[in-house]
Amino acid sequence: MFMRFLSIVIVAAFLPLPTEAGDPVKLDVRVESTGGVRATATVLFPVEPAVIQHLLSDYAHWPDLFDVRMRIAELREQDGKAFTDIRIDHSLLPGERRLMCESRALPGGGLLTELKGGDFKQYRRLWKLTSIEGGKHTNAEFELLVEIDSIVPDWMIAIAMRRELESHFRIVKEKALSLVRQER
Repeated sequence: MFMRFLSIVIVAAFLPLPTEAGDPVKLDVRVESTGGVRATATVLFPVEPAVIQHLLSDYAHWPDLFDVRMRIAELREQDGKAFTDIRIDHSLLPGERRLMCESRALPGGGLLTELKGGDFKQYRRLWKLTSIEGGKHTNAEFELLVEIDSIVPDWMIAIAMRRELESHFRIVKEKALSLVRQER
């Protein structure tokens, strides 16, 4: 009985979420045959791209954009790039994981973050931001490839990643709307 339940949970985790016309998030999370988990998403934010760009490039406050416990151990910004040493305390993984990355803003809007070291085999996050509806809203194309140096299987990482990204996109939207309200 438990194995049947577990197989249903696993299958359900990899099915695309039903979306309605105009749904603000379209998310796909898949285990890569070569290792790791890839997530792609299209997210519509009801604010201009500059607001989203500000949130994404406020490196010191990245932990505020996630439900996962993390902290910035080191942050250096130089020559248009930011080096972050992040410590992540995730309930799925024992102990604290280290993620060292370099980020840079993209011409035209967005952010590219790439692995520089730590407890990950792969990490690459890309946000491409496009202005829509006369500049009042943002269409964000998102891609994330993660492979953690761990014994936890990728399919379990994929299940957790889906939930965490849904929460992350919601938090970014809430913080963006809050910023816009403060400016008024």
